[in-house]
This record gives sequence, C-alpha cells and structure tokens, in this order.
Amino acid sequence: MDLISPISDNLSELLLKVLQFTASRRSTLYRNIRKMRAPGFLPQDMPVLEFAHAMNGAIAEHLLNERLLFRDTENIEFGENGTMHLSSVPDTYAEALLAANSDEYLEHQIDKLLENSLNRRVAENLLRLKSEVLSPSSPSHAGEMQTGKDPRKDPSASCESEE
Repeated sequence: MDLISPISDNLSELLLKVLQFTASRRSTLYRNIRKMRAPGFLPQDMPVLEFAHAMNGAIAEHLLNERLLFRDTENIEFGENGTMHLSSVPDTYAEALLAANSDEYLEHQIDKLLENSLNRRVAENLLRLKSEVLSPSSPSHAGEMQTGKDPRKDPSASCESEE
C-alpha cells in the first residue's frame, strides 16, 4: 500500500493517517519490549487520545465546512502532501508497571500491540473495501473480511449453505 501518493477524498486521507499512526505506535511498543531490561529505560507510547481528538476535530470540520482540516497538537504535526510527524510521550503507567512487575509490564505492552493491530486491520480493510467500491470491476472480498478467508479459494468460507 503506497502511503505517500496523494489522496483525493477525505475518508481515504483519514484512514491513511490511522495507518501512519499505528505503524509508528507499533515501532514504539516493540521498542518498549526490546529495551525493557536496559538500564534507565523509560517506556514511551504514541499520544493515542491526542490523535483521536485530532481525527475527531478533522471530521467535525468536514461536517461543518465540507473540508478536511488537520490541526497540529502538542505531539502531532500535520505537514504538506499528507505528511504527519508524531512525537512519542512518556508512558508513566508502563514505567510504574515495569518497576513493580516485569511480567505484567510485558503483558500490558502485548495488549497495546494487539489493540494497535486491530485498529490497523480495521483501517486497512475499510480502505480496501472503499477502493473496491470505487473500482467495480474487481471482485468483492466481503466474505474474506468477515471470515479471514478468501471465499473464491476456500469453499468453507462461503455464507451460503449447501443443501
């Protein structure tokens, strides 16, 4: 998926921002796991709520003025041509957890990775579905989205029962 090419519609642009955000967050969370035993290490995370508020603000602007406007925040800068710069923030809860119980810390990081992965998959699937709607000559993958299987290759993924 080419994240750099210009996007002509608002939904795609929002979804690409989610993909960029989740890619950055995944890298940060992996780093938290890799470095957890390094002396003086302080866990970081991406500003999840700040990003959600920025996306909500862009959607509200679109609803009011029919334009998508991304506003910079303390840790997020939106640039030209769809660029976005994210700054990680200290994760004080994870820091306290790491000091108290490394197993619980690791579980917490894994939970965050799973949540992040789910958000990424939803954005990827919405973007894929949107592109399929725009190009009607491509076959539908709705069954693949729901079951994780391609109904054209796996007859058990079909929604129709054989009687």
